[in-house]
Amino acid sequence: MNAIQKLSSPVGRVFIAMIFIMAGLNKIGGYAATQGYMESVGVPGMLLPLVIILEVLGGLAVLAGWQTRLAAFALAGFSLISALLFHANFGDQMQMIMFMKNIAIAGGLLFLVANGPGAFALDNRSRN
Repeated sequence: MNAIQKLSSPVGRVFIAMIFIMAGLNKIGGYAATQGYMESVGVPGMLLPLVIILEVLGGLAVLAGWQTRLAAFALAGFSLISALLFHANFGDQMQMIMFMKNIAIAGGLLFLVANGPGAFALDNRSRN
């Protein structure tokens, strides 16, 4: 494995994990507003704690490379569902962009599912 391959996996994990970690933490700080937004599109606000847990813990798992394939699969599904529920108004250009962002994130996560975490991951510790 050359240096670029060895470093691109952990850097990529950091980049993709940070969006979920930050989003989950921001939902804690803006709990009532997020809950209200969810309910405004027909999603029960009582699901918000599960969303926060998935985003923060799933993001941390991808970041650390622990149970990477499982965490990436769950986050990919979450990204697709979020795109469909919150960003499917294609008449609004910003919503179209947000929809495509979620689809792209899901695609990146599916690469993790297919190829594993790469170098510097906790998932690799039993292979040594």
